[in-house]
Amino acid sequence: MAFNHLPAAMHDALRPLSRRPVTHSMPMARTHRPGGLPRSGDDHPSPDAVLERLAAGAGRAARITHTEHLPPRPGRHAVWPDRIRTEIIAAVQQAGIDHPWAHQAEAAEHALDGESVVIATGTASGKSLAYLAPVLTALLDGSEAPNGRGATALYLAPTKALAADQRRSVRALAAPLGTAVRPAVYDGDTPVEEREWVRQYANYVLTNPDMLHRGILPSHARWSSFLRALRYVVIDECHTYRGVFGSHVAQVLRRLRRVCARYGAHPVFLLASATAAQPAVAAGRLTGLPVREVADDASPRGEVVFALWEPPLTEFHGERGAPVRRTATAETADLLTDLTVQGVRTVAFVRSRRGAELISVIAQERLAQVDRSLPPRVAAYRGGYLPAERRALESALHSGELLGLSATTALELGIDVSGLDAVLITGYPGTRASLWQQAGRAGRAGQGALAVLVARDDPLDTYLVHHPEALFDQPVESTVLDPDNPYVLAPHLCAAAAELPLTEDDLELFGPASAGLLPQLEAAALLRRRSSGWYWTQRRRAADLADIRGAGGSPVQIVEAGTGRLLGTIDEAAAHTAVHDGAVHLHQGRTYLVKRLDLGDSVALVEEAAPPYSTTARDTTAISVLETETEVPWGEGRLCYGSVEVTNQVVSFLSRRLITGEVLGETKLDLPPRTLRTRAVWWTVTEDQLDAARVGPEQLGGALHAAEHASIGLLPLFATCDRWDIGGVSVPLHPDTLLPTVFVYDGHPGGAGFAERAFRTARSWLSATREAIASCDCEAGCPSCIQSPKCGNGNDPLHKRGAVRLLTELLRDAPQDAEDPAAATGAADVPGGSASRGPARARAVGS
Repeated sequence: MAFNHLPAAMHDALRPLSRRPVTHSMPMARTHRPGGLPRSGDDHPSPDAVLERLAAGAGRAARITHTEHLPPRPGRHAVWPDRIRTEIIAAVQQAGIDHPWAHQAEAAEHALDGESVVIATGTASGKSLAYLAPVLTALLDGSEAPNGRGATALYLAPTKALAADQRRSVRALAAPLGTAVRPAVYDGDTPVEEREWVRQYANYVLTNPDMLHRGILPSHARWSSFLRALRYVVIDECHTYRGVFGSHVAQVLRRLRRVCARYGAHPVFLLASATAAQPAVAAGRLTGLPVREVADDASPRGEVVFALWEPPLTEFHGERGAPVRRTATAETADLLTDLTVQGVRTVAFVRSRRGAELISVIAQERLAQVDRSLPPRVAAYRGGYLPAERRALESALHSGELLGLSATTALELGIDVSGLDAVLITGYPGTRASLWQQAGRAGRAGQGALAVLVARDDPLDTYLVHHPEALFDQPVESTVLDPDNPYVLAPHLCAAAAELPLTEDDLELFGPASAGLLPQLEAAALLRRRSSGWYWTQRRRAADLADIRGAGGSPVQIVEAGTGRLLGTIDEAAAHTAVHDGAVHLHQGRTYLVKRLDLGDSVALVEEAAPPYSTTARDTTAISVLETETEVPWGEGRLCYGSVEVTNQVVSFLSRRLITGEVLGETKLDLPPRTLRTRAVWWTVTEDQLDAARVGPEQLGGALHAAEHASIGLLPLFATCDRWDIGGVSVPLHPDTLLPTVFVYDGHPGGAGFAERAFRTARSWLSATREAIASCDCEAGCPSCIQSPKCGNGNDPLHKRGAVRLLTELLRDAPQDAEDPAAATGAADVPGGSASRGPARARAVGS
């Protein structure tokens, strides 16, 4: 029997709310502007005062396991390089900025020298102005050319919302320059009638990698005048380009460089990143170019108070009688309600679409009991909304009409949400870089800010709230991507050949793996070699071979059955777990039941309903070893890394009562299996090691299964992955290894680099896994240590003590990591630097 835990395409399942959702909340005033709340200038509340009020309710203070105080930091000014046009400096001063910060001036100097540069400084440190000053200077110079467009610039954002926000900022800054700077967004929402104008007349085009891949590069001849004059390419939030998505974007950028060279242009790349490890290395891997690094943040920062918050245990019990904590979703909804009542402008970040909707709905319901004018001032923001809905929410947030927003990462990335006082983070977002990125949404005007990480009931979150040093004393991670992944590279070679015939000289640009892939593409009749190079042979669009978001397949449309109204879309891979027959789907506060999922037509038909339950999909897995690339002895056991084939099938879903969490039933599903060839790390143990660990045959399956669940939960602490990026299988006797084996694999075709990082940091990773299990107070296992809500075997069997003994024995003779975890994550400090370390930590409440 194999015990498995698969990547959850819809992120976390939302476990039900506590029966007593309000009793733990602080007493609420009858108005959302209470008197007497201390403010810290410009009508911003003091973060200490806000946290004190949140902790004032019954039992609330005990939920704060740690509070980190990051002191304010003064800024360091510089002067603009003399090559920045005086008109640009005047426009910046008119916007209220008399002098640049030192890092802004340094980055502008590199850009003017023609050097690609990455600016890796904290949130709200002025990265946009650092690249806009040289870009606008070039565009102003170009406006004096005979055709009025002697220079152009291309801006790439990972989300449409960020591109729209940047266009607003550029228009406002460049307003004194008249028509010399003509910014325009070119994405899937751009009306057809506007697109020709953008191609012919815009000199600052804001788009995303998807549109560059599918729209601009395949039609480069129509963009020839723009590309011929391309001076700068801005890549904003470049730290988000990791894993499979980052690997695809890296190849899209190589295709862009190749097409630009065809028109005689060699643009300089300007990259902006949150605080990151080895940013120049990551930026070079992304662009394929040498990149200079600017990472010394000279901007001022207000005080940040960062609280770690663990929801309380409830009187309810989960699977196998395990204790259950109140959900992070319900706890965050309470906190958002209380902050809104206080008049504290807040964003609550949550991973899943359903979570964003639920937090908003719960908060609105509770606010209605306080003041009927308050519910409209809280909303949800997530991907999947239609363009008009997204724009309306962005506008309401900018205007201050909204006091509270529950949001997925669609809002995380760089939108200039000034004036926010607090950020709630519903569960660890997967990386320390993302944690600080989300926390930085508050206090963006240099004011004090409160950030609260609300722990989910899972191994990683529980470990972190009781080991604050893992967050505050560790550097942020480096970016993991693998442009040479053959599953990524092959379709981009086809796309490049369709744009311009591939030549031998191009192979260096696309990396060493390209030469070996070309004969395979010829054999598949996708490319044909002629004397002048390789040509695309098909009538279909070559760009359609690559789904750069790594989801695969066409998006599934979610359609209201009675009206035919399109509610939104979801990735095909996520559809199996999120919109299967009978699934509960939330959209803008309304609840729908999925009547039928038609994978052939990529449509999920839904009907509005009000079921008193939530649904969670369950799936099963089989795995086989294709090739062992590396293995090292761990005593008598082995640690291995290589290629595997994974077969996954969603087999059923659980219905859970919303109030109590009671499992109402399991419904079988008939969905097709999916096969994945990817990379994995796995470890084996011998019979002698099992004897030494006192793990008998009756305990073996549960011990392996428990260790697998917990190790998946802890891996995001050591690799820049999210839990849905990876999966696992544990087998008491695997046919390929002939030993008890635990596998953890990348959830993407060809791998994404996460399993390799796990292999290189295995001792540290599995030591943390053992510590997380051993330190949990539960008797036989719970969601905080070894249970998984996605387990296809119903979390049975699990053996907590056996897992601890097994990992202890495995680690006894483990060699040192091939890559030190600190080196693996790089050397960039978290915001706050040495002031946030050791004795400078102000207080720790609880354990």
